[in-house]
Amino acid sequence: MTYLLDTHTLLWALTDPRRLGRRGRALISDRSTRLVVSAVSAWEIATKHRIGRLPQADAIIAGYARHLDRLGVDRLGVGEEHGLLGGQLDWDHRDPFDRMLAAQAMIESLTLITDDPAFTTLSGVRTLW
Repeated sequence: MTYLLDTHTLLWALTDPRRLGRRGRALISDRSTRLVVSAVSAWEIATKHRIGRLPQADAIIAGYARHLDRLGVDRLGVGEEHGLLGGQLDWDHRDPFDRMLAAQAMIESLTLITDDPAFTTLSGVRTLW
């Protein structure tokens, strides 16, 4: 099985792993687990940093690729099929970052490691915490 890290999961894995759920923390620390981080997370981190919602993210942004390499994750780009599904999801959740992550999890058959309860309301997305 392959796991997609939600953006907050990625941030906590890098800065404060104690905030992760027990199962997610175990999977992330196990180097045999295939983990994926979406380009959407880079966009979300940079956007939230720019608008002041992640003021402490300077070091993460500056060393982003290095941090991902340290975690041993694979990168997932955004394709048009992800964008089309993300925009068409019948889901009241309006956050564009979450909509794209949900679409990617669905299309790529990934389990999303997240603590965000909004994902539990969307049929077709497997989550783990």
